[in-house]
Amino acid sequence: MTPDVERVVAEIPLEPPLAGDEADTLVGSLERQRRTFAWKCEGLDETGLSARVASSAVTLGGLLKHLALVEDHYLSVRLLGREPAPPWDAADWEWSSAAGDPPEQLYTLWTESVLRSRANLREVLAESDAGRLAAFTTRDSRSPSVRRLLVDLIEEYARHVGHADLLRESIDGRVGEDPPEGFRPRTT
Repeated sequence: MTPDVERVVAEIPLEPPLAGDEADTLVGSLERQRRTFAWKCEGLDETGLSARVASSAVTLGGLLKHLALVEDHYLSVRLLGREPAPPWDAADWEWSSAAGDPPEQLYTLWTESVLRSRANLREVLAESDAGRLAAFTTRDSRSPSVRRLLVDLIEEYARHVGHADLLRESIDGRVGEDPPEGFRPRTT
């Protein structure tokens, strides 16, 4: 397990606050999805990360890479108007692009994206609330709020955590909604 992956998961609360403010509740819900996703992906080798179910092209390695891209796209590019981080600045992405990527590279890519996203959110939410508008502008000159970006990210993770659940069960039988108490990921 890399120290960065351990740190990412260690900082994730088990549950969103029961009576938190809007931003804390949204961020807490996103963090819960991240924790569950990390649990579904942890400890697998290249074979496990490339396993598929039926005719689907989705793999856990592909999901790690996809959600790394989504993290950067929503909470760096859209939120702050920054240029895409490597490798997204020069790469066309598709599900099969994770095939052959070493597990450590995939875990690190996702982890670094989550760490950037957290820093970006802290920066924005220290200055404003979830109603702040993002730098991104639609074709009709509208900008989504931080609230909308967080809801979209929660939806994206929730959908893919469901995929990850099916994939992981097919690999080694791991099932469940929540990681066990004291969960710390193993990335190899």
